Amino acid sequence: MYFLLPPDVCQRFQGYLWNRQSALLQEVKQAIVETYPDTDIRGDGQVILVRFETYNVEVVPAFLLTNRHYWICNTHDGGSYKETAPQAEAIYIEDIDKTNNRNLRPLIRMLKSWQAWCSVPIKSFELELLAADFIGRSPWRSKDFFWFDWITRDFFAYLYHRANSSVVVPGTFESIYLGNAWQSRATTAYLRAEKACRYEEFNQVEAAGEEWQKIFGLQIPQTV
Repeated sequence: MYFLLPPDVCQRFQGYLWNRQSALLQEVKQAIVETYPDTDIRGDGQVILVRFETYNVEVVPAFLLTNRHYWICNTHDGGSYKETAPQAEAIYIEDIDKTNNRNLRPLIRMLKSWQAWCSVPIKSFELELLAADFIGRSPWRSKDFFWFDWITRDFFAYLYHRANSSVVVPGTFESIYLGNAWQSRATTAYLRAEKACRYEEFNQVEAAGEEWQKIFGLQIPQTV
């Protein structure tokens, strides 16, 4: 969630001699703590992570630029501002979703459930861009929700091979290095998805459901 701050706040922090972005995140964090004193709240590089009981919120302090992009904080390497274009990202996701039978957004929601349930060390927007790239390649991209077992299975195989590559952010065209810290979890998810698909082939629905729950969590029904 972007939280738009007025320009005078940016000007005030420009006077800081040390990591002004870290100081800004700490000030916003303290304001949130005063409203939610019993909630787990912490700074995390570019965001303030607010952990509620059933979901997390990533609060992103932002300044609006004249080109309608935004500055957000980057506390690493002494601190800097990073330019982002969330509207361009949203338009990109919408275009890919619309041209692939509206299969992209459901896939993204499922992947974020996997990310949360399995503590996958990959950023949410990176998953969104990877899912968008994948869905356009999937032979099942024009199918309906009945095919999502194969779609998700194939995504995890695709994701495994994207380790140590990069994604390009729409709007700013920034190249983001993905690393490989999440690769073992992608392998595990693929093996479980492949196993679930084989169970489904022989109508072993409950056994398949157990495997899907291991990937996506208990909010996924074991049987439908």
